[in-house]
Amino acid sequence: MTEPDSTFANAAELLGRITEQLGTQLGHLRPYGHRPRKQEQEVTPPMNITGRAAPAPTEPAPGGIAPPRPALAGTAPTAPTLVAVGHGSRDPRARATLNRLLDRVRELRPGLDVRLAHIELNTPLLDTTLAGLAAEGRDAVLVPLLFAPGHHVTHDLPAALAAEPALRARVAEPLGAHPLLVEALADRLAQAGWDTGDGTSAGTGVVLASAGSRDPRSGAEIRRIAALLGERLGGVPVVPAYTSAAAPTVPEAVRALAARGRHRVAVASCFTAPGLFATRAAAHAPWIAAAPLGAHPALARLVLHRYDGALRATTRERELATV
Repeated sequence: MTEPDSTFANAAELLGRITEQLGTQLGHLRPYGHRPRKQEQEVTPPMNITGRAAPAPTEPAPGGIAPPRPALAGTAPTAPTLVAVGHGSRDPRARATLNRLLDRVRELRPGLDVRLAHIELNTPLLDTTLAGLAAEGRDAVLVPLLFAPGHHVTHDLPAALAAEPALRARVAEPLGAHPLLVEALADRLAQAGWDTGDGTSAGTGVVLASAGSRDPRSGAEIRRIAALLGERLGGVPVVPAYTSAAAPTVPEAVRALAARGRHRVAVASCFTAPGLFATRAAAHAPWIAAAPLGAHPALARLVLHRYDGALRATTRERELATV
């Protein structure tokens, strides 16, 4: 019996070793839903831990907007609020039109906080909007729904920001001379009846109607827009004209084109929304008058382009400040 007993003992020892190794290997496996031990949590913290101390606030960069606050693990930093600033109008269609424009902006940038404010005549007024943002602790970029650096852009908007020193914000460039603006202007003319052949006709011309400003920089910007639109339309002459504060007026521009033998004159509407000035300009069109730009998709893209440009400028200023 000695030999069989020895065989059984060796087999039992081998089985014990196999069981021990299998247990060790199984110990490294974690079933689905397994909660890590405390030591593991310290090495790899879970996302969105509640009760963790908030990060220290960052100092504002030159230009007004602070660097983005560090986000907790698993969260995205909050982008500054885009405040689209319109002039305001007594025409009830104006506010509704701008709201539709901003709906397009939101569709293009889901999750971005986009708000409308007005300099005068309509609610919400700019000062009320800025006070609300300051109370919420938000950063902001003001995008003027205006076309050139006139008094509203260079004075009214900075003054509104100065009245809210707790708000970290900056003013973006006005919509200005940009291919996206020219795309919207040309499309509105086409919708009014402009044909591609009209751009090469010796008898056609275009008046680019806008609000006007006494600031010479404003007139220079509108002239650049007119030149770009003329190129877009095939070389047709485009004459800037204004409904207030500057010359020539729309009727004067129409007569100037007629004196050059261009009697088939269209009026392009360099206005974001319906209102008194846009209506006056259209009334003087001897041929066709384009509608205001409104919720044109290219205009929505341009609003975001100006917003993004202001953010890039803030980043550059912050980098220079650290050199």
